[in-house]
Amino acid sequence: MNLKERIQYIDHTLDQLYPDPPVPLNHHDPYTLLVAVLLSAQCTDERVNQVTPALFTLANNSWDMARQTVEQINSIVRPCGLAPRKAQAIRNLSILINEKYMGQVPQTFDGLEELPGVGHKTAAVVMSQAFGMPAFPVDTHIHRLAQRWKLTSGKNVTQTEKDLKRLFPQKRWNLLHLQIIFYGREYCTARSCYGLECPICTTCFPKRKIKVRTQKA
Repeated sequence: MNLKERIQYIDHTLDQLYPDPPVPLNHHDPYTLLVAVLLSAQCTDERVNQVTPALFTLANNSWDMARQTVEQINSIVRPCGLAPRKAQAIRNLSILINEKYMGQVPQTFDGLEELPGVGHKTAAVVMSQAFGMPAFPVDTHIHRLAQRWKLTSGKNVTQTEKDLKRLFPQKRWNLLHLQIIFYGREYCTARSCYGLECPICTTCFPKRKIKVRTQKA
């Protein structure tokens, strides 16, 4: 199976398995999605979804969040790890959103990435899932699968994002990144498959015998 055939097969298979994938992080508007994505760094979506109901009861908009102390926020988000850094970032980005954007989450990459604690991947999730703008958020899970499927030779998520954007049509980016995430969780997990077991890996590379070791993101 050559690269073009592999891309078509992967694209079709993922679209059949996950025609309408939900956003894994519970939220109800761009601000709550932004906070949830920030909390998900080095933390599972499941854990974030356990924490955010209490956090959003405390404050579910930038005006109310900015009134909270770091200690109050941290007491809730601590289970997500990297606290109190995340708590400080949530409060500081809320203050900046209020001062510069009148309480509205900015709808540009530049505006999002200037917010405390918000990197390119977080901005890409918000742009794609909150505002419907074409983006291809790449985390370590997508990076791993892209390597197993030989869609990238990149050693970091930045190069993998560029490669995936080049290989797949822009209209597919927003859904495709979610579809890959769900496929990776269900079929091609970090601690199994290694390019040898899941349906996509075995179909695309039937002669593969050696485990694929992921280049670190």
